[in-house]
Amino acid sequence: MKLYLAGPDVFRPDAMAWAGQVRELCRAAGHEALIPLDEEVPATAAAIYRSNLQCIAESDAVLANLNPFRGAEPDSGTCVEIGYALALGKPVIGYADDLRPLRERLRASGPGADGCWRDAAGHIVEDFGLPFNLMLAVPLPLVQGGVGAALLALREA
Repeated sequence: MKLYLAGPDVFRPDAMAWAGQVRELCRAAGHEALIPLDEEVPATAAAIYRSNLQCIAESDAVLANLNPFRGAEPDSGTCVEIGYALALGKPVIGYADDLRPLRERLRASGPGADGCWRDAAGHIVEDFGLPFNLMLAVPLPLVQGGVGAALLALREA
């Protein structure tokens, strides 16, 4: 299978080394990794966007890194890629290091008099026992760990 690797890993300081490791993990599992770093496109936002969507369209499935990025939530670009893949009917497996319920991960306070849990800014935190917003946690099989765990989940799916 061709597997699109979605996630903020392209921003890592060791992104090229990471890509090589992931490519080898996928190859050892009998798959081809499609990694945004592999595409030769003009360094414009529009070109990168179109290239990533094309890679998702060409993929058989998506493995998505849902670890918090620049905050408490998954990378927003990764979330867009997941939505696009789901709209195309592609299987998507999400993976993260910590799959505790969102209110635990955010150290939400509550429940308050209104029965709601709240984050540090006072916003309501969903309390469905899910590790992410329900729009990610409901449609995706989620595995704890990294790409290797996601590959195992893909094999079992």
